[in-house]
Amino acid sequence: MSVKTRANKQSGATIKDVASAAGVSAMTVSRVLNAEPNVRPATRERVQAAIKELNYRPNLSARNLARANAYFIGLLYDNPSAGYISELLIGALNRCRTSGYHLVLESCGAAGEDWAAEIAAMLRTSNFDGIVMPPPVCDNADVLVAVAEAGIPHVRIAPDNDLDRAPCVLTDDRAASRRMTEYLIELGHRRIGFVLGPEEHGASRERHAGFLEGLAAHGLESDPALIAPGAFTYKSGLEAADRLLSLADRPTAIFASNDDMAVAVIALAHKHALDVPRDLTVVGFDDTQTATAIWPQLTTVRQPISDMASAAIELLASHLNGDEAAAARREIRSEIVIRDSSAAPAS
Repeated sequence: MSVKTRANKQSGATIKDVASAAGVSAMTVSRVLNAEPNVRPATRERVQAAIKELNYRPNLSARNLARANAYFIGLLYDNPSAGYISELLIGALNRCRTSGYHLVLESCGAAGEDWAAEIAAMLRTSNFDGIVMPPPVCDNADVLVAVAEAGIPHVRIAPDNDLDRAPCVLTDDRAASRRMTEYLIELGHRRIGFVLGPEEHGASRERHAGFLEGLAAHGLESDPALIAPGAFTYKSGLEAADRLLSLADRPTAIFASNDDMAVAVIALAHKHALDVPRDLTVVGFDDTQTATAIWPQLTTVRQPISDMASAAIELLASHLNGDEAAAARREIRSEIVIRDSSAAPAS
């Protein structure tokens, strides 16, 4: 009896009928219904075709019960940039929603003196099936030890060191920063200011290193007076901009190592009656929503933050599902997005 004939004779096809028609297990059909990532594309298409032919309608009560037992994923974060956290959550939440997972957010900030011990105690009593750790938490020794002692599978996003410690999602901070620096040099800029991120943040060091490599590749030396400290916050960007724009021989371009600080540089440039980009080029890093919410819109490095979070959830799920072929690393490349805040220096 053909699939189509059987569908005509029974309006209440079961998950076993779909599995039989597609030549797979009922568990595989369930994974397709829940949009789980660890199903081969060809298998997924075969199951979806059987569902359509049989006019199968899943039992909503059963699916809700199954989802009640879905993975609980913890996301441990500590990043002062609201734009970065926003993009991170968009990617993680969207991936968890389509996969039927539950996402739980936990701040790892130093609100109390013994916050590391509090995180360790929380992990010991949590019901997390897995954990995702973006920077700088992914490089925090205390948190890494606590996660290991709790025996919870985890994925690190953009770790700075010890890359073989756990599955990770990587990006090219250093190379992207070098490309942005060389873009500024190609425009004709020679006095380029740079706003650092926090010292404890691996991405800060990588972006600074890329900046120095870009200068060196074109025979330019880094002027210490043009390097200003920052903390990935708008306030620190204002302070850095005030320092750089107060120099007697101020830079013609400023490269801030995240968008929040770059936006602050543009704001202070306006206060100094400087036109951006005619009098001062400003570029950033991350391409968060704030990059297009300011005038002029910001030239920046588009770091695929949302995609990285989504990939981390997918990578974690693969390992939780016992996929022995699952990759241990995934790299997502950044790109430069040129908008209105950059131009050649005034003659």
